[in-house]
Amino acid sequence: MARLATAIWVSAYLTRLSLEGIFAHVARKGDETAGAVAVKVATMNGRASFFTRAFGADGVTGWHAQAEDVPEEEVDAALARQRRYDPDLWVIEVEDPRGRHLLGEPGLEA
Repeated sequence: MARLATAIWVSAYLTRLSLEGIFAHVARKGDETAGAVAVKVATMNGRASFFTRAFGADGVTGWHAQAEDVPEEEVDAALARQRRYDPDLWVIEVEDPRGRHLLGEPGLEA
């Protein structure tokens, strides 16, 4: 099955978030076609989570938490490490006090 270009998925994701009143922006742009995506969710209280697409035990691709509700500095440090070995990585930063990110919603699943 053909995979959607990363830049198109990112654009659709940002639009969906905006329609829900959730602020988000591209913190780092990666490869337009095949770059991996990391989504940082900052809850505006000094804490954050981040998610990446990965294969689950069932072989299905989905969004998996790499860090959840930890100090935001820890998430930033983890993302910086990931960018060092993956220069094509996109980083999307979502800012929502309720921690909404819409990952897994219809049309946004991995």
